[in-house]
Amino acid sequence: MEKRPRSFYVLSVFFALFVLFLYGPTITIGILSFQGPEGGLTFPMRGVSLNWFHELFQQQAVGDIWGAFRRSFMLGLMVMVTTVVVSVMAGLAFRKKFPGSGVLFYLTIASLVIPSILISLGVGLIFNQLGLKVHWATSGFGSQLTWTLPFGLLIMFAVFNRFDKSFEEAARDQGASAWQTIRFVVLPIIAPSLIGVALFGFTLSYDEFARTLLTAGSYNTLPLEIFGMTTNVTTPVVYALGTLTTAFSLLIIGAFLLSAWVMARRRARLGSDAGKGV
Repeated sequence: MEKRPRSFYVLSVFFALFVLFLYGPTITIGILSFQGPEGGLTFPMRGVSLNWFHELFQQQAVGDIWGAFRRSFMLGLMVMVTTVVVSVMAGLAFRKKFPGSGVLFYLTIASLVIPSILISLGVGLIFNQLGLKVHWATSGFGSQLTWTLPFGLLIMFAVFNRFDKSFEEAARDQGASAWQTIRFVVLPIIAPSLIGVALFGFTLSYDEFARTLLTAGSYNTLPLEIFGMTTNVTTPVVYALGTLTTAFSLLIIGAFLLSAWVMARRRARLGSDAGKGV
């Protein structure tokens, strides 16, 4: 067996430190959320219990945790659906050159490099100047789309750049209309990518703070509520909330990955059945 060079071990240690730096804070919060009833916000732990998770479900003196959760969840769904629909439509549109396509593309992507707080400030000012109410479901929704849509567009552009147009040509040769070709041929083929766009849209919205800070209005989303609690709540209940929020995010990611796996298995099975038929 060939001996590995010293650089392998150096890079392995560096990678381990990077992973620890990346996930260490989340793991620390998860551990501290299981403090005993007398526990505080720091180590050493004073006992181990589920006390603070129980406290989380009681009436809180500060904040509206579950109202904020419902708002973030609904906003995430709104952003997810809009991102998927617009990204697919834009991906189909950009398959052909049209006047101003280059300018439109760069204007869309530019929102990724503009500081998030400036986006939030700008959207809030626009709503105020137009006499519209600043609200999480309107201005907050629009502000978050400036974050999720560019990612969705980039994914769809990459997907359609690799898409084999012969599938569409074969469908049209069989008499399928343009809508039938999209519905029964294009969408099933790109479905795993749509799941990826949906996952991006929901998770980016659910966790977004800066672009929602000045556009949520009087009602906080969950990230804003957690930020507010850090200045008022001095018990591990805030860690319990962080742990549950992380677990919920992982559950959503797992559900999307499971859906993608099931769809991939179904496509492989249909392809195998078609091959046997031939």
